[in-house]
Amino acid sequence: MPIYEYQCNECGERFEVRQSMGADGSDLNCPKCSGRELRRLFSSFFSANSSATELSDSSCPTCSSGVCGLPPM
Repeated sequence: MPIYEYQCNECGERFEVRQSMGADGSDLNCPKCSGRELRRLFSSFFSANSSATELSDSSCPTCSSGVCGLPPM
């Protein structure tokens, strides 16, 4: 199961949640204020074999093919 990051629009708390890939987070509450207005944050993946040079030379930060649907950084 992937880990997603969220930020509460009410208090600003940032937190992580393990949830299935199809879940939209509509059933989540902020752990600090119990707010329901949450925003999923963009997180990048980093592996121990990556380096800053490798990432900057690629057109896509998450795959080498560039067809994952993410805009170039």
